[in-house]
Amino acid sequence: MTTATIAGVPVALDAEGFMTDAGQWTREIAEAIARENGIDPLTEAHWQVIDFCRADNEAKGTPPTVRRITKGTGISTKDMYQLFPKGPGILSSKIAGLPKPKGCI
Repeated sequence: MTTATIAGVPVALDAEGFMTDAGQWTREIAEAIARENGIDPLTEAHWQVIDFCRADNEAKGTPPTVRRITKGTGISTKDMYQLFPKGPGILSSKIAGLPKPKGCI
């Protein structure tokens, strides 16, 4: 585990750069992580996915898969890849301050 300063806040990260404490997450941190990953600005569709990921993770205790995100938001898989081009499941979880979803490479 390491600590990085993101959006001016010290944040605990795992070896793959995922936040280890979702309680540290803020919208400003999300925007900074998105910029680091080539997404700027975050649109309403991005926020719809991010907010869904956080709510679903809280309800189920695990970050959602792309399938759960598409079913829960109505955003197509194709659109997910346009919103989060480097891997929608992994990248949406990272920006949402959640652990890496199980089953994602």
